[in-house]
Amino acid sequence: MQYLLLFGAIASEVLGTLSLRVAANGRAGFYAAVVVGYVVAFTMLWGSLRLGMPLGIAYGIWAAAGVALTAVASRFLFGEPLTRKMLGGIGLIMIGVLLIELGAGH
Repeated sequence: MQYLLLFGAIASEVLGTLSLRVAANGRAGFYAAVVVGYVVAFTMLWGSLRLGMPLGIAYGIWAAAGVALTAVASRFLFGEPLTRKMLGGIGLIMIGVLLIELGAGH
């Protein structure tokens, strides 16, 4: 259940961030989606932590997945660049989070 809540938090945060990009481009109605996305994201992250997930694990996965998913989605939705260096950085972030997860030794 901890991971289900965490993945929901990630999805909500990414949707909120993508909505922020749309709102910043002149569609002010999307600010409501930003607020809802972030409130849902933090509520689900809180739930994951409340069920016992370690903060370092939760935040590492949340941050890494959020960065990676937002960058990839921005490429397809907004035509933003996604270079080899950026993909390499995403890969390094993923490796770092994996090492933190493995180092936790639960």
